[in-house]
Amino acid sequence: MTMTVYISQDTTAVAVGAERVASAFVQAAQDADSNYTLVRNGSRGAFGLEPLVEIETADRGRVAFGPVSPGDVPSLVKSMADSKFDSHPNYLGPVSDIPWLANQTRITFKRCGEGDPVDLANYRALGGYRGLERAISLTPQAIVDEIKVSGLRGRGGAAFPTGIKWQTVLDTQGEQKYIVCNADEGDSGTFADRLLMEADPYQLIEGMTISGLAVGATKGFIYLRSEYPRAQKMLERAIEVATAEGYLGADLCGSGQRFDLEVRMGAGSYICGEETALLNSLEGKRGVVRAKPPLPAIEGLFGKPTVVNNVLTLASVSSILADGGAEYARHGVDRSKGTMPLQLAGNIKNGGLIEVPFGVSLSQVINEWGAGTRSGRPVRAVQVGGPLGAYLSRDQLDVPLTYEALTELGGMLGHGGIVVFDDSVDMAKQAHFAMDFCAKESCGKCTPCRIGAVRGREVLDRVCDNTASSNDLILLRDLCETMEQASLCAMGGLTPLPVKSAMDNFPEDFGVTDNQYEVAV
Repeated sequence: MTMTVYISQDTTAVAVGAERVASAFVQAAQDADSNYTLVRNGSRGAFGLEPLVEIETADRGRVAFGPVSPGDVPSLVKSMADSKFDSHPNYLGPVSDIPWLANQTRITFKRCGEGDPVDLANYRALGGYRGLERAISLTPQAIVDEIKVSGLRGRGGAAFPTGIKWQTVLDTQGEQKYIVCNADEGDSGTFADRLLMEADPYQLIEGMTISGLAVGATKGFIYLRSEYPRAQKMLERAIEVATAEGYLGADLCGSGQRFDLEVRMGAGSYICGEETALLNSLEGKRGVVRAKPPLPAIEGLFGKPTVVNNVLTLASVSSILADGGAEYARHGVDRSKGTMPLQLAGNIKNGGLIEVPFGVSLSQVINEWGAGTRSGRPVRAVQVGGPLGAYLSRDQLDVPLTYEALTELGGMLGHGGIVVFDDSVDMAKQAHFAMDFCAKESCGKCTPCRIGAVRGREVLDRVCDNTASSNDLILLRDLCETMEQASLCAMGGLTPLPVKSAMDNFPEDFGVTDNQYEVAV
């Protein structure tokens, strides 16, 4: 009997031994004279179970084993030959029954882990390109209207309504328009973009193609983080296949419409995650922030109307067009519509990626999917939204994960990164990390960010050395206010967020009690 075995080639899976498991599997199967097909799929995001081995069976569907080490492989091959999967110590049961996956609402990531990421036939068999085929039959305005109905907002810091941005580009006259995907995923604790590009690159390609049809753009660029060589390989191969099969190029699906796509590698700069710095970098210039107006939607890449969205935003588009904007909007709450991929990192027992509707509480995410801290100690702080997100205390963890609820707490959802800290963390040092990060990554164009972060780091040096005075804390507050109000972009404007939240929620770590420095302010 021939079986199909799936072992992930995702970067995280490889980092914890997937390549060694795959090699051991090939050798053990040869030794046992076992007949099977090995497929290197993408990860499902359950990193606590990697290396994950999945076996397609005739009677139970796909069953999973994990985490699997090379030493587990010979017994696993034997259990395959004997069809006695249940008795293996690494047996997890049918993939669809694993609680980590069963309790999610996967829309954007529903195909991740299902097969070879660059197998176009597999993508189509799983419902891929239904969205593009529908979009070709619609007018540009009808496509934009579908995005508006969905309530899709940018899956980044600003959370700007995607349909409004696209409408601006559609309404702006221009002989040439561009679609730019911001894949420069540099936030600490985030990896959703990478996982999707490595596990389901056609999802992003299809979404970008639809966006091109929506606004009249014939050229797209994926600006990819330089530290993602595996994603680059997947994307470039998928673009090559899609072009050969008529899903990119001069005649999209025989419609006579054109859309070309290419990957451009970033230069290792965090600030190039800011859309105007990214556009400068794409043009071959230094990655510094541009003043607004003009907006990129009106004068973007090479001065032309440009849609700039990140990976998660554009990847959501294909599902919206395939199933309808109203179906997507059925998930979520209030103005936070659809689903949000959340990334669990830091001191967490079960790290990885989950996709859930907006409105799930932060505590539920940490406890139900994350299973608490890896150390077993109590949670003390959680940072949501990347290195510029606020630090939330234990009594704030019941907050629903929506854009509005986190804003009310003085935080942000950002790219969906969640980094957990136990009660051993020093929050003054975490505040220092935020200022130090900004000082190192600032493009240097505006004074509040360039100088303010350096002065803030110096103050926090004294706080961490226990040599700070009450006047230092007053100065730090003033610096934060200046950076918030006067910085040119969100890099400087948001850096005070983690600093102020650490001071407000954990004042004891700053050498004061009862927020006594507030009186002086």
